[in-house]
Amino acid sequence: MITSNVTYKGALRTVSVHLRSGNEIITDAPVDNNGKGEAFSPTDTVATALASCMLTIMGVKANAKEINIEGASADVTKTMGVNPRRITKIDIVFKLPFSFDEATKTILERAALTCPVFYSLHAEIEKNVTFNWL
Repeated sequence: MITSNVTYKGALRTVSVHLRSGNEIITDAPVDNNGKGEAFSPTDTVATALASCMLTIMGVKANAKEINIEGASADVTKTMGVNPRRITKIDIVFKLPFSFDEATKTILERAALTCPVFYSLHAEIEKNVTFNWL
């Protein structure tokens, strides 16, 4: 089954449609690569997908433990390299405003580090993850 359809709209912009839901993602080339920078760049979506995936897997584990992590968030910083132009580093700082015991925190942190996006990214991409609990 096809997951999505991506259409080039010109001016270095694409529109991706998730076929099952109809939701759309617009990407623009970044300003430092001849684009407008008016939306996520394709590499921004990769870095952001990592944090989104990690939060989702934490949510799955939290649901299994019957705890709520609604309101958890993450700040994502992507660093680009040259020759070839690629993502070289992703820094993610989780903000977790919860007062869980240490065992629960460890379970959730370990769950986050098992997300499929984490394992799918090239091993040469440096991934720095910080969990800031309440």
